[in-house]
Amino acid sequence: MKPSPPNTRGYFGIGAEGISKAVNVGNLLRSAHAFGASFVFTIGADERALKMSSDTSRAETHMPAYHWPDLDAVDLPKGCSLVGVEILGDAVDLPSFPHPMRAAYVLGPERGQLTPELLARCQHFVRIPTAFSLNVATAGAIIMYDRVRMLGRYAPRPVTEGAEAAPLAPHVQGAPKRRRR
Repeated sequence: MKPSPPNTRGYFGIGAEGISKAVNVGNLLRSAHAFGASFVFTIGADERALKMSSDTSRAETHMPAYHWPDLDAVDLPKGCSLVGVEILGDAVDLPSFPHPMRAAYVLGPERGQLTPELLARCQHFVRIPTAFSLNVATAGAIIMYDRVRMLGRYAPRPVTEGAEAAPLAPHVQGAPKRRRR
């Protein structure tokens, strides 16, 4: 029996703009499926890229996949923050980024950047602190791992080398909260 994706709060989708290689689309979708994404998408993808031959998990049969022809067609859920993953001066380094509870992460194309029009629609910008640009599917997997790590329910990571992680305390349901009207 395969383990289910980690239990995290909120939801997320991930996609890419102008992606042109089927192997990158397939790998990104497969990783999204493994990390428990709620949906995947492309914006203005090359038709040949949508073959997704490397997606051995058949992600499109397990979650919605949207292939929007252009930015005008993009229709994200209400309250969903668009997060641009890009090497920008004002982007937040991933280890310091507070992931929105409801988010759609968008990566740029191979050998390119997000368009100025898409950058204008993003509410947040995050960058992976590397010496140079990464493969689209690899960058997407790193973003998703960080989200699951930050919003999932995990025991704190030990600081000392060789130390064992403390077991995760069981969840305790609190008393109902009363709200004034």
